[in-house]
Amino acid sequence: MSDPADLALPPVLDPPDHDRTAPDRAVPDDPAGVQESAAVRKPAGAPGPERLYAPEHVRAPEHRRGSEQPPAPEPVLDPADGAFARDPYPYYAALRSQGPVTRVALANGTHAWLVTGYEQSRAVLADPRFSNVPPQGAGRHKPDSPAQRARACLARHMLNSDAPDHSRLRRLTAAAFAPRRVDALRPRIARLTDGLIADVAARLEDGGTADLVDAFAFPLPVLVIGEVLGVPEEDRGDLRRWTYRVGSPADALERGAVDEAWTSLYGYFTGLIAEKRRRPGEDLFSALVHDSSEGGLDDGELLAMAFLLLFAGYETTMNLLASASLLLLAHPRELEAALREGPGRWAAVVEETLRHASPLEGTTWRRTTEEVDLGGGAVVPAGASVLAVLAAANRDPSRYPDPDAFRPERYVAGSGAHLSAASGAGSGRGPDGDSMSGLSMSGLSVDGSGIDGSGMDGSGMDGSGMDGSGADCSGADVSDAGGAGAAGGQRRAAPHVAFGHGPHFCVGSRLARLEAAIALPRLFAAFPGLRLAADPAELPYRPGLLVRGPRRVPVTAAR
Repeated sequence: MSDPADLALPPVLDPPDHDRTAPDRAVPDDPAGVQESAAVRKPAGAPGPERLYAPEHVRAPEHRRGSEQPPAPEPVLDPADGAFARDPYPYYAALRSQGPVTRVALANGTHAWLVTGYEQSRAVLADPRFSNVPPQGAGRHKPDSPAQRARACLARHMLNSDAPDHSRLRRLTAAAFAPRRVDALRPRIARLTDGLIADVAARLEDGGTADLVDAFAFPLPVLVIGEVLGVPEEDRGDLRRWTYRVGSPADALERGAVDEAWTSLYGYFTGLIAEKRRRPGEDLFSALVHDSSEGGLDDGELLAMAFLLLFAGYETTMNLLASASLLLLAHPRELEAALREGPGRWAAVVEETLRHASPLEGTTWRRTTEEVDLGGGAVVPAGASVLAVLAAANRDPSRYPDPDAFRPERYVAGSGAHLSAASGAGSGRGPDGDSMSGLSMSGLSVDGSGIDGSGMDGSGMDGSGMDGSGADCSGADVSDAGGAGAAGGQRRAAPHVAFGHGPHFCVGSRLARLEAAIALPRLFAAFPGLRLAADPAELPYRPGLLVRGPRRVPVTAAR
């Protein structure tokens, strides 16, 4: 069976295995090591790779409270289906029409609860009754090996934790990702981008076509995360190769290549931590290694943190860059507007891509610690496996007019086109009651001020600040102009949930936005005649429920 990361599935998003009671179900390898899901091979003859589907949750269908009618037949979902991977939105819309929280039957015969409503997704992500901690003893026993031990160690990161452990890890990590540290990467990101653009040009010259995923969207965030981790330039080729292997199908590589990559990553990060202790640099990881507040991070936590930063740091940004490139090439008028109007419009393109083509289709799987009533008759039982589908929440028509359209003007200050159906713009409060001060296109300046006055330097990472109380940062400007937002900057963009919400809101969101804001304008300015070399409706996407982005974006340049 192939590794579920055959789609570069980030281990930090791999679904926890909560209810594995069927010993005859094979559980495939997964990048998270200890964070496996109940899984099943694809049906015989079905297209696509063998795939990890979802956590096991075997219960009888629940009646909605107050209903005397038997429940309707449950929707069946096959995340491995190629057509679903290319366009899951009609399914999510149909699901949402039954209710914003729905129990579904998965193709392997198991069940889970999918949350497709915007407000309900935010509620789930901020509610401690939905736990991120995998149950003890979950999963099929695997033979002991160096690779298994390495994977188990690297998977003990903060996305598999709840408060108070998560709060401590989050505060320490947030301090390392202070705006001044992230923004200091701006010149280096620009230089790395220009180097990759030269590679794209060479490919176009040699063969007439280039794949923007392989030549641009994948390597840039891997190189940038090398800067974050303080990896010497001469080692980054190894880091990229190991990253590629653990994010590839095991059966697509030579035997033992994936295990070798796991042990190599473990060994490399072990040495890197020791080197940072001896000779710290100016990189963000050195700051984490030497932060002694709250007892600091021990070596095991640092190993897991390095792994988390590596995968979370490249997967989201890779999908963001690939999807934005594809959307702009498929919407040439929007590309022309961005090239014509400059940084503010590019920032709007980034935000609308995050909303329209969420790089993370869903969050980490969660498990209810008790029965939870989410309103509207949606009662999720205790012990249930729950997925907040960010891609669906970001297209909730109650939140976004014309949600399936790609319209960057939603996030252009002063246009009015971005306002939600229940807009509270102009009042200083969002339609959901969150404070929206500082969330205009110019709100998140290079010094990080503007998020409820507390910035993003770690103050408020323990339950105020970036826990969902006004720090979703949608519309935040980290443009290549260094904070020059759209004209006026008075209107507030409707916040999306592409980076999550609540205590696990993505700590690297600023870095992802910064990379996109720098890389996209440079790419399209360098190739004004860039054209898609394939029908966008036919391009393959990563199957599954957790990450989403095109596997390739083939382009050609007009001569």
